[in-house]
Amino acid sequence: MALKASPSDQALLLDLQAVDTKLRQLEYKAKSLTQHAAIATLTSQIDGLRATELERRGAREDVTIELSRLESDVTVVEARIKRDEERAQASSSAKDAQALEHELASLRKRQFDLEEIELTVMEKLEERDAALAETQASLTDLRAQIGELEVARDTELKVITDEQKHTAANRSTIAAKVPADLLALYEKQQARYGTGASLLRGGVSGANGVRLLENELVAIRAAAPDDVLICPSSDAILVRTGESGL
Repeated sequence: MALKASPSDQALLLDLQAVDTKLRQLEYKAKSLTQHAAIATLTSQIDGLRATELERRGAREDVTIELSRLESDVTVVEARIKRDEERAQASSSAKDAQALEHELASLRKRQFDLEEIELTVMEKLEERDAALAETQASLTDLRAQIGELEVARDTELKVITDEQKHTAANRSTIAAKVPADLLALYEKQQARYGTGASLLRGGVSGANGVRLLENELVAIRAAAPDDVLICPSSDAILVRTGESGL
């Protein structure tokens, strides 16, 4: 048996559809906030900088290890120089003293070379420190930018969420006035086709802007006012009013 509903009950579907359309628009608006894309871009940049930071931290660690090894070598050479100087002062043998002086000359040359290399490595460490600090500063700046964007996003989302709650409450009020069987059909058509109700205005279906064919309009004119009709072009419930041009 065809579904029946009074014209006034059917007209409520237009209000319900308007509210549902607004809810979809609000959902889209929430998902399309400019901050989402900006945060995603900055997050991607942070991921890249984190990789750079890890690489530069590792490079700095390598130089630190190299410098530590050089400092250890210098300490060993300095200890040997001190030992040989003490032995040379205590030696009474000219031959031994000559041998010790020769060894001391070699050790001092080795100490000089190591200290020169040490200075070069220390300069390299300063460069690594500067590169790492630059990366960390960039990360701090990006995180601050994301923080600002998140505050702006959350502020806008709060406004949208409040509007969604108000609109959802309005929907519940309207839906409570619609007969259960008519509401069920509306929900079914909306779930399937995206639109639950369409106003027929001047022979045109409001759901998709399509003008109905003459034979379709003839069938619609022949229907009783309380017949619930399905729009032949959009599959939404076709709501007829004084604007329908029938």
